Amino acid sequence: MSPEHLVDLIVSLQAELLAARQRIRELEQHLPTPPTAKLDQPFSMRAEEQRQHARSNKPQKRKKPKRHGRVTTADKIARAERTEKVFPAGIPPADCRRSHVRPVWRFESGRAVLVAYEIYRGPKNQYGQIPGVFGRSEFAVEIVVAIAFLVHGVGLSFDKVCQVLTFFQQLRLPKSQADALLRQLSRHWEKEFDTLCTLLAHAAVVHADETRWSLNSVWAFLSEQARVLLFGVHKDAGTLKTILDPETFEGVLVSDDAAVYATFTIAQKCWAHLLRKAIKLTLQEPDHEGYRTFTDRLLEIYRAACRARDDGRLSDAGRTARVEGLEQRVYDLCSAQWLADEPPGDGCRNDYRLLVNELMRLMLAKELFPFVTAPAVTQPNGATAPVAGTNNEAERTLRGSADARKTGRTSKTPAGARRRTILMSVLESLRLYLTEWTLASVIAEVTRWMEAGRSCFEDLLIKLKIPRPEDSILDRIFPKVEMATS
Repeated sequence: MSPEHLVDLIVSLQAELLAARQRIRELEQHLPTPPTAKLDQPFSMRAEEQRQHARSNKPQKRKKPKRHGRVTTADKIARAERTEKVFPAGIPPADCRRSHVRPVWRFESGRAVLVAYEIYRGPKNQYGQIPGVFGRSEFAVEIVVAIAFLVHGVGLSFDKVCQVLTFFQQLRLPKSQADALLRQLSRHWEKEFDTLCTLLAHAAVVHADETRWSLNSVWAFLSEQARVLLFGVHKDAGTLKTILDPETFEGVLVSDDAAVYATFTIAQKCWAHLLRKAIKLTLQEPDHEGYRTFTDRLLEIYRAACRARDDGRLSDAGRTARVEGLEQRVYDLCSAQWLADEPPGDGCRNDYRLLVNELMRLMLAKELFPFVTAPAVTQPNGATAPVAGTNNEAERTLRGSADARKTGRTSKTPAGARRRTILMSVLESLRLYLTEWTLASVIAEVTRWMEAGRSCFEDLLIKLKIPRPEDSILDRIFPKVEMATS
């Protein structure tokens, strides 16, 4: 392109640029003016001081006080259905003066009742004690025990327990409060748990069984004097030695054939496990005549052992002679297969070989018939029962815990397992001491503990002259942690 053409192009572009600028100015004149409210005001330090002064003198709206969900003590006292006076024990009411008023929820006639207790103080600052109330709690012991039974005994969640209390007893209770009440109850019953463990270690017969749980395992120890349930513990020799030391335990241990129980001097292995294995063979091969005959003869031996145990005409020497005859019958039943010493195989044939070897091993170890010669045990409530040849009672005790494991209704923390261990052990042990295991009888017994300062478990410990351990058994099983929600 020549220079002349470039000059003409530049001139034409400049003309178009000037025309475009002129058009922009014309259009801007037709646009509305933007608001400038802030800019129209004076912008200086004095103007800002005047604005702040105007805002400070402007009347403020009164804020409503926030409610945090708590009801004052005065409001609770005003809602109480009645008022009762509580004087210190052994001091005439004329010598006492009123100290304060405490509202307490109680169960009366199937519903929750709020009672205002006027606490009186003696001349030496002796305070009256409200019957059936732990410490400074606002809930009586019957409410706390009912919650413990519903949560850990029945297996209801805290939400459902609160719904039950609202529907049946007209008691509105948040689940955080229910959780706090169980923590308080478990702290009061820690000493009772140690007492139960001491009674268990000196029992004549103990049934033991274990199963998997959300945290490690759950273990049940049942005796004629105590029932101890351990949640969230390891199934090992260390835990077993803490509860039931094989070197010092002199009673009969009824259990399955797990290796952890192999070191006890007097052991009764569960016949139900052996019979179930034999019955399984007949179900897997119903046409096998040998398996049916083996099962029938094994069941006859167990029934004969039970008859010898229950025969009141037999002396100790007579029962010992019967046991020798029963052991000979077991040998006659198993000797052919046992002496054959077949190598391991597959299927029912191998299961049959293992069952025969197990029977012979237990028979030679004197672990099949101790229940025949062991004397009957007497429970604290006066009931007498012979020693069982099966471990079914311990298995039934753990059935609820196994169902809770399958449905996820178990403790999620060691602190929750510790709390469940204390509450379930005490509640289940009370079955042995009460003729009727109801809420009324349990509350009457627990209230008696609080007034006497000593439980029925402690009374039996003193009666048997059994010394208490120097340190806490509970702290040896569980680490000392702050209780938390289960």
